[in-house]
Amino acid sequence: MPLEDGEPARPRGRQVNGEVSGTPRLRGMGDPSLWGTTAPGGSRTEVMAEGWEPGPALGDGDVTPGGAPQRAGQHEEALMTELSELVQKVVKSSSWWERHGVDISILACSFLLLPAGFLCLRSAQAIPFLAGVLTLGVVHHTLTVKGSHLASHNALTESKSWGKVWAIFFIELCSAFTVEQATYNHVKIHHGYTNVIGLGDSSTWKLPFLNRYVYMFIAPLAVPILTPLVALDLLRNVEWKAALRTLCCMFLGFYCHYWLLLHVSGFQSLWSALLCMLLTRSLLAHPYIHVNIFQHIGLPMFAADRKPKRIHLMSLGVLNLPRNALLDWSFGHSLISCHVEHHLFPSLSDNMCLKIKPIVSQYLKQKKLPYNEDTYSSRLWLFLQRYEELMVHAPPITELVGIQ
Repeated sequence: MPLEDGEPARPRGRQVNGEVSGTPRLRGMGDPSLWGTTAPGGSRTEVMAEGWEPGPALGDGDVTPGGAPQRAGQHEEALMTELSELVQKVVKSSSWWERHGVDISILACSFLLLPAGFLCLRSAQAIPFLAGVLTLGVVHHTLTVKGSHLASHNALTESKSWGKVWAIFFIELCSAFTVEQATYNHVKIHHGYTNVIGLGDSSTWKLPFLNRYVYMFIAPLAVPILTPLVALDLLRNVEWKAALRTLCCMFLGFYCHYWLLLHVSGFQSLWSALLCMLLTRSLLAHPYIHVNIFQHIGLPMFAADRKPKRIHLMSLGVLNLPRNALLDWSFGHSLISCHVEHHLFPSLSDNMCLKIKPIVSQYLKQKKLPYNEDTYSSRLWLFLQRYEELMVHAPPITELVGIQ
């Protein structure tokens, strides 16, 4: 089952009576949208072009009984083409401010809030100190989640050169991860094979040795510690120049944070500064983990040779959560209320995903295609109730027979 670069992808389980046997193996954990498999060949692997779809070798269109898989595939391609034309009209009629300016302004405002956050930590009073923790925590997640996510899709700018600069800044300096691994894991694997067993099935988010309450409520606190450790381990898979660049960016990011806590916030010891770093960097780790599992796991899963075309794959395997002011600001619309739109059109910015949302939702519903939506509390309860089925055991494969 070849990938775009010709390297074989190896499913982590085998199908037995419609289910996959064997528990998917945890490959690694990282920061914003960067958990996934290791890129074969490291930095030499070419990143998937936005909108790319695996070719016929993966069985696209082979989801209808004996009659007309080719005709069904052509029908689905026509649907995706029609939807793309509708969205393209909106994008072309939108200003630079709508396409990029709104999201850049949010990131810029986050930078401007940094001095206030560090100065609030100087206070000996509880309320200003907690305000500083909250400010720095929100800013950290805005830069590492929203910033690195947009940068990985080159959605911050229309310039490829500047896109690479922003990717290094947000992904490596702010998020302590290597760009090559991040773009491969998220853009090529997760987006190219959404909910395909053994590839983009989100199984790298699973820690089957933890019980439901530890995983859902305690383990997220370890994300700031696990991120650099996993990043260092993955550096073995990239060229030495990229590894050296990443190490320098990681060190610079951590040292700047530590230096500011000592010289601006007035912390007196190494351990107090490190504890504050851990507190601010894990402030929104719980919703970050939850959002990433709520929006894919528990939805239809597919075998690589029996997956539907792109429009069905994304409408079936992706879910939107309701809008939330804090998460919309820190994570971005494309990770919260417009996740379906983001998977269909991943190169669009958060603001543009929000703008095309009415068009996409109306079109999918008009064509009798799924448009999954659910509340945060509903998904949380679902995962607590069905944790063993969804997060410990390998998910069953969905057989879409007769899909039109």
